[in-house]
Amino acid sequence: MPTSAAIRFSPFDDDVIRDPYPHYARLRAEDPVHHNPDLGLTVLSRHEDVRAAARDHVRFSSANGVAFARMRIPMMLTMDDPGHQRLRRFVWRDFTPRAVTRWQPVIDALADELVLALPDRFDFAEAVAAPLPVRLIATVIGVPESDYPMFKRWSDEIVRGFAVADLAELDAASVEAVSQLVAYTHELIARRRAAPRHDLLSTLLEPRDGDRLSDDEIVFFFLLLLVAGNETTTNLLSNLFHALAVHPRQWALLREGAATPEMATEEALRYDPPIQGFFRDATEDVVLHGTTVRAGTRVLLLWASANRDERVYESPDRFDVTRTLSDHTAFGHGVHVCLGAHLARLEVRAVLVRMLRRYERLALADPVVPTHNPTIRGFHHLGLSGVPAR
Repeated sequence: MPTSAAIRFSPFDDDVIRDPYPHYARLRAEDPVHHNPDLGLTVLSRHEDVRAAARDHVRFSSANGVAFARMRIPMMLTMDDPGHQRLRRFVWRDFTPRAVTRWQPVIDALADELVLALPDRFDFAEAVAAPLPVRLIATVIGVPESDYPMFKRWSDEIVRGFAVADLAELDAASVEAVSQLVAYTHELIARRRAAPRHDLLSTLLEPRDGDRLSDDEIVFFFLLLLVAGNETTTNLLSNLFHALAVHPRQWALLREGAATPEMATEEALRYDPPIQGFFRDATEDVVLHGTTVRAGTRVLLLWASANRDERVYESPDRFDVTRTLSDHTAFGHGVHVCLGAHLARLEVRAVLVRMLRRYERLALADPVVPTHNPTIRGFHHLGLSGVPAR
């Protein structure tokens, strides 16, 4: 299928960032292997193709990073095997469904504190969605509570780097945030070597199967966990509650018990995931739907488009908390599937359960300010008004 001359898709276009889903639908229908010659980018949009490419980590390499701008970083998200599996081996046991339950008391305490403090009108992003994940992941890693605000600021600045098409476009604040995080982590490593604690940093300092991480590898684990464990969950929470406020019947179904918090979480992940897609490099020519993806091409795997594929989901543009889902791609797919997925689910469930108890109804209120990023979708501000439950 040749590239349609009528379609000119770029993930960096303002109208795509504002509302990507109509653009994704057209790609799936007319041009599922779309090539943008100006960017040197091929875009995969159908569920089957996105999942197949994500599993094919030999022909679709992660070695140059998952943002559009190529950057080699010694981080498991941006490495191919065997290096990826070597790094993952150090931490996977700490993020299994059973292992993350040890953080349930911390999650519950944070959710209680933040939700109980809400008035009847509030900015959900600022009051709950932003502080809970950053405080939790900082606790898991071993960052002192006094450093949480600094940790959050670095995270926000680093995420802005996903919005650029060229590393030369990075502003000074983003570069400085990375520099400060690196210096901070090296200092924290030195402190943990002198006095280990029961946190993830102390675990990373221990040898595993005769192998040991370098300080630089630990620093980039910090960078990964800071973004993946904080920003994505923050935006998942905001996207879920935005959808629930816009679709009040879905909130009622949850309160009536017709759907569970777990079902609502998975539907939010499918309907409006925080990560729209990740980039890969084609290592050899690959033919899909009669179109050749040339070796060396940057390839965008659109997780969010795959989650709206009409071939897989009935009425995919409808937000429906009663769906039973098992195959969405919001946490990625293949060897790079999100390590922190189980922890994120616990966080969202804890907040949703408490919000359902607290409010009979929710509605949007000012301010509502979405993010403007081609990769990470969510809200800087999400004003909500709630009617207290009787």
